[in-house]
Amino acid sequence: MRSWLLALGAGAALAASLPLQQADEYRDARLLMVRQQIASRLAGRNPVTDTAVLRAMETVPRHRFVRPGDVKRAYSDRPLPIGHGQTISQPYIVAAMTEMMHVVRGDVVLEIGTGSGYQAAVLAEITDSVYTIEVVEPLGRAAARRLVELGYGRVRTLVGDGYFGWPDHPRFDGILVTAAASHIPPPLVEQLKPGARMVIPVGAPFQVQSLMLVEKQRDGSVIQWNMGAVRFVPFTRGD
Repeated sequence: MRSWLLALGAGAALAASLPLQQADEYRDARLLMVRQQIASRLAGRNPVTDTAVLRAMETVPRHRFVRPGDVKRAYSDRPLPIGHGQTISQPYIVAAMTEMMHVVRGDVVLEIGTGSGYQAAVLAEITDSVYTIEVVEPLGRAAARRLVELGYGRVRTLVGDGYFGWPDHPRFDGILVTAAASHIPPPLVEQLKPGARMVIPVGAPFQVQSLMLVEKQRDGSVIQWNMGAVRFVPFTRGD
């Protein structure tokens, strides 16, 4: 696993404006991406083996979540800039974080940091109940439109401060955070069901951080594992 992995972000002018019929033009590139970058040890990191995650990565058209000028590089093993100082994560980290969540069909999951909507789309390929929050209004609205255009209209989107989770919602089966926080937000831990997991990068902004796996036990206690070094954009709070 490479230690320099950037968080998912978003920009308004992305490739979702491309004709829908182009979605399968890059199918071979997606399959190659999964085989070489995600499911193989050749890249020098632990392979992702969850079949549902691999199938989702093969299905979601990553080139529709990047800027038009970066479409040809959409399936490369790298993050890409997508405007507003944000990036879309390299494919491996998206797959690896999704696998850590142990998401199964029927789970209700929450993503903090919608960005371009790519991670939400991957989750929506695995379960029907996906909620996602973006604090930057232009990014959140653009991602909501993009998800609808690409057939992921069942993903529930919200513009707001993700630190406090989804307002007035019962607890989630999993929470995935796509930006680095200085600490694990207690309100997000509270919104985890007993037995549920959260994946979140923790550490100082623009430095090496720790990807933390948090599991809430049946008695309400919490166990944490450090899953390795990452580098994400900072967790942004609302006004």
